[in-house]
Amino acid sequence: MMPTAPTVVPPVSPLPALFVSHGSPMMALASGAAGAALQAYGRTLAAREDLRAVVVMSPHWMDDVAAVGSHPQPPTWHDFGGFPPALYRLQYPAPGDPALAHAIVARLRAAGVAAAEDPQRPRDHGVWSPLRFLLPQARWPVVQVALPLHADPAAVYAIGAALADLRDSGVLLIGSGSLTHNLGAFFGGRPAIDDPAAPYVEAFAAWVWDALQAQNLAALLDYRRRAPHAERAHPTDEHLLPLFFALGAARWPRTDAAAVTPITREVQYRHLAMDSYAFG
Repeated sequence: MMPTAPTVVPPVSPLPALFVSHGSPMMALASGAAGAALQAYGRTLAAREDLRAVVVMSPHWMDDVAAVGSHPQPPTWHDFGGFPPALYRLQYPAPGDPALAHAIVARLRAAGVAAAEDPQRPRDHGVWSPLRFLLPQARWPVVQVALPLHADPAAVYAIGAALADLRDSGVLLIGSGSLTHNLGAFFGGRPAIDDPAAPYVEAFAAWVWDALQAQNLAALLDYRRRAPHAERAHPTDEHLLPLFFALGAARWPRTDAAAVTPITREVQYRHLAMDSYAFG
């Protein structure tokens, strides 16, 4: 009898790093095409046998340091007001992971990033709103990382880079923000979800996409000087900074064809670019 050839198991590629635009809190109820695109992409994530946990940076938690939520079962926090009652009934009951939170703090400190655990922090809508579409099963542990106050794009990139190797062991790293985020314009005009995009939004989103395709990290890090309408697209930049967390987590720029893949490129309510990207 001929000997049986050994089974060759192909190496599993690292999980991607994601940037997702979570838009208005109403995305959880009226998601437009962005929600459907996140659902479709999420099915590919849920099908991976190596997915074991999710780490998300959201601009709705800002702290003096890169704080890390270590609550074993973070409550779903409805951190907004004036919306329909149905929105406040939504829950995302995924568990936390105190051991992973502890490991993240250790990695950040080893990289020279000030970090601390927060065992009380609930889960804000910057985390649970997009995850309701990406991973609606809510069965994978989710750990949240705070956006440090006064951090610039390079500092946030460094936080993502310090955690990049977690992708090799089944941890999905996500920066959740909004590609454009001018709430003054949004509330001033009360546009409909499908109103035509404002020209400044289209110009800014196109510039970011071009810079990503060109793998021009230097331009992106300096976006406030180089991007068209940067100050109008982001009067304050906390909602774009999670993009740099994702870029650092992806060890970006990369030289392969999978350097960046668009999940969705859509504008809602005239002023909110909902672009989401997968890196790696």
